[in-house]
Amino acid sequence: MKALALLLLIFVSIASAQPIVVIVRHAEKATNGGNDPDLSSAGRARADALARISKDSGITAIFTTEFKRTQETAAPIATSTHVTPTVVAAKDTATLVGKLHQLNGNALVVGHGGTIPNIVKALGLNSSINIPDADYSELFIVILGDKPQLFRLHYPDDERNENGVAK
Repeated sequence: MKALALLLLIFVSIASAQPIVVIVRHAEKATNGGNDPDLSSAGRARADALARISKDSGITAIFTTEFKRTQETAAPIATSTHVTPTVVAAKDTATLVGKLHQLNGNALVVGHGGTIPNIVKALGLNSSINIPDADYSELFIVILGDKPQLFRLHYPDDERNENGVAK
């Protein structure tokens, strides 16, 4: 499953010659920590999984919000790719999209369940996106260009046990 997702991303990137934006919701957050909690152990495992499945995707830019959970989700791939994340305020979709349209390579955006639908729409896609509060599984792959395209993928199930906890 991982290989299939990676191959799809690489094929699409080569075929389109357009920048690819991988958009994910931050990984699972801890139940304590107020309005800005750290990731839970399951969230840290998901962040590591994101780094593993994205390692060959040519990420040259990473965007997070001001919240720790987005920064901690991006940290493993930032470390492996040696890319310093750019922090853009969660509510500043226009600035983020402006930066994405200036890309010369592929990007990772780590957002929130409530911001991802607005980001996708601002990139020129009219897809209806609703991310339930307990859903951290989706990867939104957007090919930029005159006619942007959206591919929706999910983290592989084999990364979780029957209780939803990372293996």
